[in-house]
Amino acid sequence: MSELLDDLHTIRDWLRWGVSRFHEAKLFFGHGCDNAHDEAAWLILHALHLPPDRPEQIGHYIDARLTHHERLAVLELLQQRIARRLPAAYLTHEAWQAGLRFYVDERVLIPRSYFADLLTESFAPWVDDPDAIESALDLCTGSGCLAILMAHAFPNAKIDAADISKDALEVAKRNVADHGLKERVRLAQGDLFGGLGKRRYDFILSNPPYVTAEAMRELPPEYRHEPEHALAAGDDGLDIVRRILDGAKPHLKPHGLLAIEVGHNRAIVDAAFPALPLTWLDTESGEGKIFMLRREDLP
Repeated sequence: MSELLDDLHTIRDWLRWGVSRFHEAKLFFGHGCDNAHDEAAWLILHALHLPPDRPEQIGHYIDARLTHHERLAVLELLQQRIARRLPAAYLTHEAWQAGLRFYVDERVLIPRSYFADLLTESFAPWVDDPDAIESALDLCTGSGCLAILMAHAFPNAKIDAADISKDALEVAKRNVADHGLKERVRLAQGDLFGGLGKRRYDFILSNPPYVTAEAMRELPPEYRHEPEHALAAGDDGLDIVRRILDGAKPHLKPHGLLAIEVGHNRAIVDAAFPALPLTWLDTESGEGKIFMLRREDLP
């Protein structure tokens, strides 16, 4: 360690070293960054208390020499990423969706939903008037990030954020408070619709567990740090999706919308529900990852 601290002086030095070590360790990148360079840069910026949402700033400081204390901080963070295979978001306790920062820890999945793209556009053109949405539900809310994005997308809506995990809701509570939305986002604990009573909504979205049993067996080590119950959903990945479809209709107002994210499982969903008139939505970050139904289309 002492040799590293003596040999690596600038941000450029540490960035190059981090990228090399990340490749050497064969780390997996899928929780915000998709490559070793960006993830090393993110961690270095965090260690140096520089804004991680403006990664271009690293160019302004790339040849700045670090103090001994700063070099220790950078080394510790990069080595933690390598030795523990922890996703960077769990090391920094922050994740970003749609330009907003969210607190995260190992009680929740790291935010990476395809819904973020749609919510920044207020679900246009499928929602004719975002101002007309008065009530919305984020089912399986986890960190609360999608509920918070819904509050921005639908400015007149009261938002419910439901999850079975009390631990996850503690994280969501912190994020709702951080974003100043305690008056508009209400947290509910229960198994799917179990904590919602007879509440009905104009719009329900869900990013539920949808990982198949086969995919669970093949997950990289980084994903093993996330709550298994928030990923695994039976042999075909649709255990929770089936329950949502069975229970959603009484909780939707007339002409209400239901949207569910299923990742790479489109073919499985189409085969499982051939009678449902599913509308598949494309986003900037992926095609056919989310399907939508109107209340009237539900069985």
